[in-house]
Amino acid sequence: MPRGRYSLHDPHDHSPLGEEHFQCAPGPLGWRYVSQITTPAGDHAGSVDLALDELGRPIRLELHAASWQVRAAALDGVTWVRSDPTGTHATEGNVRAHTFSGTSPAFLIATARLLRLTPHSTHTRVRLVAFTDPVLAPRTLDQSWALVNSEAHATDNGPLMVDEYQVSALDTGEQHTIHIAGDVVLTAPGIELESLETPPSVFSDPVGP
Repeated sequence: MPRGRYSLHDPHDHSPLGEEHFQCAPGPLGWRYVSQITTPAGDHAGSVDLALDELGRPIRLELHAASWQVRAAALDGVTWVRSDPTGTHATEGNVRAHTFSGTSPAFLIATARLLRLTPHSTHTRVRLVAFTDPVLAPRTLDQSWALVNSEAHATDNGPLMVDEYQVSALDTGEQHTIHIAGDVVLTAPGIELESLETPPSVFSDPVGP
């Protein structure tokens, strides 16, 4: 069960946004990721609880940030309820999209898991609903993903397979690179893996779209 800490920063000016303390693990029904997010000063800022089924679909998502929360799942596309903690001000949403996105590294793992790309394949288009901080406002966006390289790196625990993805925002044309090992993000825009207590888990079972 990988457990560790990511540092989060603004991908444009690199100002620190805080840290995400996480643990994740594959299981018989899929994969689960839970984390607590802190501010640069160390105060609690939110949490993430994401569960995927064996095909990589988000069967449960719960986000907390500031005074807002989101509960969501893949249902007729993707469906969510965004509300204040008391549930007094709740709004529902539904979009014909594939999965969710946000600032957490969990969403990068989830998208890669869902797409199951092969090295040097053509770019694959994916529609996402992103929940943007600090109020978890939903925004629909389209991206293009390609697995450009998959390479084994020697470690004390044996070879570690690192996948390099190229991700393009289809509305702006902006491109960036993501490096993922198993169920852990090594580097991505705005994300750095600072510590990892145990090696990443390896998804050994086949998945499908």
